[in-house]
Amino acid sequence: MLHGMSTSVETATERSAAEVNEEIRALWRRAGGTLSTEQRERYQRLVMEWAAATPHPARAA
Repeated sequence: MLHGMSTSVETATERSAAEVNEEIRALWRRAGGTLSTEQRERYQRLVMEWAAATPHPARAA
């Protein structure tokens, strides 16, 4: 389920990578493929949140 469009980025502990990804996709759908300056800033914040929420496999030594 898509969360409300908040103006602040929630921490990775609050939302899963899948939830953030869903919001990123919704942003692109609403924008019609071209982001305004404000939307681009929102996109960048969401990508950072998504990266923080994405599980990172342990590296082999």
